[in-house]
Amino acid sequence: MNHLEGKVAIITGGAGGIGSGLCAAFAQQGARLVVTDTGGDVEGRAASDSSRVDAVVERIRAAGGEATGIVGDISDMDFAESVVRCALDTYGKLDILVCAHGILRERMIFNMTEDEWDAVVRVHLKGCFAPTKYASIYWRQAREGGRIIYFTSDAGVFGSAGQPNYSAAHAGKLGLMRSNASALARYGVTSNCIAPLASTRMTDRGRGVNPSGAAPSLSAGGTAMDPANVAPIAVWLASDDAAKVTGRIFGAGGHRVSVYHEPVQERVLIGTQPMFDIDWLFDHWDETIGQDRFYPLPQGLEPAPVRSS
Repeated sequence: MNHLEGKVAIITGGAGGIGSGLCAAFAQQGARLVVTDTGGDVEGRAASDSSRVDAVVERIRAAGGEATGIVGDISDMDFAESVVRCALDTYGKLDILVCAHGILRERMIFNMTEDEWDAVVRVHLKGCFAPTKYASIYWRQAREGGRIIYFTSDAGVFGSAGQPNYSAAHAGKLGLMRSNASALARYGVTSNCIAPLASTRMTDRGRGVNPSGAAPSLSAGGTAMDPANVAPIAVWLASDDAAKVTGRIFGAGGHRVSVYHEPVQERVLIGTQPMFDIDWLFDHWDETIGQDRFYPLPQGLEPAPVRSS
């Protein structure tokens, strides 16, 4: 069964490990695609290269699918608008926007440069805002529904010590996703995030990887860490079956699909006076908000002993 038959999708980062797998799966499920990427390296510093996008498009067409490619920086407003226009001019409509692009520039917070911060936040977060803006203009006018799927990371959900820029940008995607879900529901548009786990060029940079050995992503095909294992939940979220699911975070990787528990206020301390009293907060903290849930802290988060002054 082709679950995306007749749909038109934009997939950003479509030449990457996860992105190219998404393109293949969406095309196999009947979607017509606009594939976009810079074709650059993991750090986003290489010049634009159309060869990797062209290869994805050629594979889809060779298998009988429909796809067109466009190369550029999706965080550039003019380029993002041109990608949406490409979908409308080529296929006459737009049903799905999948943002699977991204770069890495890793550094501890005390060593990170302004350029490293700005580049990652721009590519990841503005790179979701820009195409969403223009897609949502179309969906607001067409009133025929739509799907927004962002690729986030556990770094955005839980934080990653050596990736403050990456963590912040991905956490920002969660807020943007929820804002979209609220703002666009009246137009039949859903908005969700996927936090993937797969072996790609990005994970080849992990601390446990032997830098002098072969890249793990080269041998991931057909294993639990194959990026293709991320595609099924993306196909489902893009389908008509997911019309009532919005504002949620899903996990995907290996042979697992999961859904994250949404943030809730788990405890509340309410003062009885017009002005909240600081001493009263201190006096009642341990029996209310504090209790024992904060202690012990998760492994790795225990503050080191400090020297007394």
